[in-house]
Amino acid sequence: MGKIISFFDTTLRDGEQSPGCSMNKREKLILAKQLERLGVDVIEAGFAAASDGDFESVQVIANEIKNSTVAVLARAVKGDIDRAWEAVKGAAKPRIHIFLATSPIHMEYKLKKKPDEVVQMAEEMVKYAANFCPEIEFSAEDATRSEPGFLAEIFDRVITAGAKIINIPDTVGYAMPNEFYDFIMEIRGKSRYLDTVQISVHCHDDLGLAAANTLAAVRAGATQLECTINGIGERAGNAALEEVVMALDVRRDIYGIDFNINTKEIVKTSNLLSGITGVHVQPNKAIVGANAFAHESGIHQHGVLAKRETYEIMTPESVGLTASKLVLGKHSGRHAFKDKVESMGYDLTEEELNEAFEKFKALADQKREVFDRDIGAILTKGIAGEDARYKLNRFVINAGNTITTTASVVLNIDGEDKEGISFASGPIDAAFSAIEKCLDKDILLEDFSLQSVTEGTDALGFATVKLRYKGNHYLGRGVSIDVIEASINAYIDAVNRIC
Repeated sequence: MGKIISFFDTTLRDGEQSPGCSMNKREKLILAKQLERLGVDVIEAGFAAASDGDFESVQVIANEIKNSTVAVLARAVKGDIDRAWEAVKGAAKPRIHIFLATSPIHMEYKLKKKPDEVVQMAEEMVKYAANFCPEIEFSAEDATRSEPGFLAEIFDRVITAGAKIINIPDTVGYAMPNEFYDFIMEIRGKSRYLDTVQISVHCHDDLGLAAANTLAAVRAGATQLECTINGIGERAGNAALEEVVMALDVRRDIYGIDFNINTKEIVKTSNLLSGITGVHVQPNKAIVGANAFAHESGIHQHGVLAKRETYEIMTPESVGLTASKLVLGKHSGRHAFKDKVESMGYDLTEEELNEAFEKFKALADQKREVFDRDIGAILTKGIAGEDARYKLNRFVINAGNTITTTASVVLNIDGEDKEGISFASGPIDAAFSAIEKCLDKDILLEDFSLQSVTEGTDALGFATVKLRYKGNHYLGRGVSIDVIEASINAYIDAVNRIC
């Protein structure tokens, strides 16, 4: 067995900061349980001091997750640390993750503090947090634009104060792989204590080098890798967990690394995240993209048929990719449906399961064949666990190429029906305008997309809507064989998230 690498997943914290990727408490818990099944060593559940909603999400996840460490982010201030500990103290394996900027530009313009003040602040807050929690991680924000000697000093101070994990993040995605390797090695050479603790890295993808930098850090001695599913995150995102894992797996001849990730859960986890957020990966995305194992060139097809290894360096099965199978029909029972749901990574309450089963039965009556992806689509709609204030009662659309499109939409709002009527150039535009006339909110439609879930003319339509309200973004999802109904449901879902 080679050296063991730990994977720290920050999909629920940094990943959620990606525009359009926000999740509610119920959705976060479902994803956290799948991350545990995936085998991640650490789940960063959120930033408890950011809001009451974040605090509650961290607390629920901490109380439910048993095998993975549950980390919570905190600034280097007592209020954040108190709030973080209150949220995570119920975890089987809790961790407080403290961050503080260390680059000259951040210290001068953001913190407005001198370097010696920053060192003292870091040391005091790590010592304070260590009184509560046995496992403290310290992150030097914007490390790659910091001075190596200064980082060695602050790392030594926080290690003696109680930090067990030191994170060296490439916060703005600035580093080159060979440069990052040399940078980490230089800090190790200047620090007295860094080699006595776990070295972690957290790389952003602003220049498309997050995975490459993460792998360079492994060669430089890092033993914890901070990633997100599908690479989501701030700006261009983070190192994609699936890419880093499979690079280490396929190239064991170079790295000689072992890890606890169950690679056969990768595609399931990726699909679950896409379903929950409504943000799908591009077809040519490494490992989990729709084309990752597709071969269109005749030469490639011939080679793969003769011997798969000619053009595939890993098997689809190794990451859990299987054909979209006909799984259930309209005569399938609730028990079979529950087994399928659980095998897809969903952990639903009885109420949610009952609601999903009714939707499945309705779909099975409409479609000739029901596939895994169909079930995934209906499952990701309606797992919020909260009562919706706005509900669709009915809609009527009159459209054609020789008439002005008319839409009538009736919403049930707090138990009372309200109708909106609108005229527009197309059915979806008219429907959205009709909905807006039922609302008392100044809402801006920022984005709308519609795609089929599976093949065929009876495929489910999966609609996503992004609304802006008071400076914040809200993403809604809707599914239906009727694409207009799917679009209306997505818009109403986004409005309910505003509430």
